[in-house]
Amino acid sequence: MTNEPTDRTDVPEDTPVGTDPRHAVSADPPPVSEADALVEVPAEATAPRRINWLAIGGKVASGIVALFLFVLALQLMKSGAVELAPTLRDSPLFSNGASTLGAGWLGAYFVLSGSPIAAVALGLFAGGAITKLQTFTMLSGSRLGASFIVLLVGFLYSVRNRGANREESVGMGILALSLTAIVYLPGMALGYGLLRSGILDGIHWRTSGDVTGVIESVWGPTLNLITGRVPGWLLLPVGLGVILLSFKLLDRVLPQVSGTRVTGKRAEWLKRPWPMFLLGCLVATLTLSVSVALTVLVPLASRGYVKREQSIPYIMGANITTLADTLVAAMLLRNAAAVQIVLAEAIGVSIVSLLYLALLYGPIKRGVIAFDDWVVGDNRRLWVFVAGLFVLPAVLLTSGLWLGPFGR
Repeated sequence: MTNEPTDRTDVPEDTPVGTDPRHAVSADPPPVSEADALVEVPAEATAPRRINWLAIGGKVASGIVALFLFVLALQLMKSGAVELAPTLRDSPLFSNGASTLGAGWLGAYFVLSGSPIAAVALGLFAGGAITKLQTFTMLSGSRLGASFIVLLVGFLYSVRNRGANREESVGMGILALSLTAIVYLPGMALGYGLLRSGILDGIHWRTSGDVTGVIESVWGPTLNLITGRVPGWLLLPVGLGVILLSFKLLDRVLPQVSGTRVTGKRAEWLKRPWPMFLLGCLVATLTLSVSVALTVLVPLASRGYVKREQSIPYIMGANITTLADTLVAAMLLRNAAAVQIVLAEAIGVSIVSLLYLALLYGPIKRGVIAFDDWVVGDNRRLWVFVAGLFVLPAVLLTSGLWLGPFGR
């Protein structure tokens, strides 16, 4: 009689003798469940991220040099304005508020940015070359012309990317320019009314005496060296070149904004006016440039991430906080009237923008989009629009030739 185990299992023929098949190790990998596959992390993702100290050091150095050049440029332009004051006061191109409005407008085209021209206006005022009204209008003109780069980038983007939506990319530039105009023109009137009323006369924001002492000790030797070797009439253009260089270096330090960083796909909140308004305020504050803040809209609109009508409150917000660097420049010049001019501009534009968003957003949106579509829909109308962008400020610049001085 043979005793066989009652729980005997079938043993494969290739199982080694003496090996319990229930504990045999299979050559095949164990099955991976779907949940395990989802949580599996690549090896490179778990590796510690190295800190690029060289890149960080380069950004810090760029920031220090940019700050040095920014303050130096303000001092150079102020000194140059003192030398040019008699000439500019007698020039028909700087004889009234309309002419300085055109000068700031065209100047922003020339340097493709409004902030350097706004700094020039403050420097001229601090040096006594132009009046408070002329400073205010030149500052406003720099804002009107700052959005031109959006139209230029939109045109180049549509030419370079054949598959790009021309109506969206070029139309974004037209939208930025037209919307800036309908906000800043009434904002100018309101802001200048505030300035004339004396409401802001009690504001005397300026850098402290300790900061002024540091500026004199750190920047004084370089300033004296340049002013001693460069003719006085050349100090203003040299200061403009220096401040352009400082903004170029600042671009390496400040956060870089791209379409993929703003959004990877259209978010629901991009369709709401107030979040977009706050986003525009934030981006312009971080980048210190309305040109950068608005130019990022070109690829976003062309790729369909954001529609033109959704960008309207974003543009309004960016046009307000872009004055932050100009306010800092006025404080560094230690000129209370210059600070009041910048604040009056910012308050006027803010009030107009908030009223548009709260009460007139629907009509404003339909009106500017209809005008945008009308212009971009025909090449002849588009070229007439572009020509008008140069003819109108040129007429304002030369207004002193037939109107003479007024409003000084």
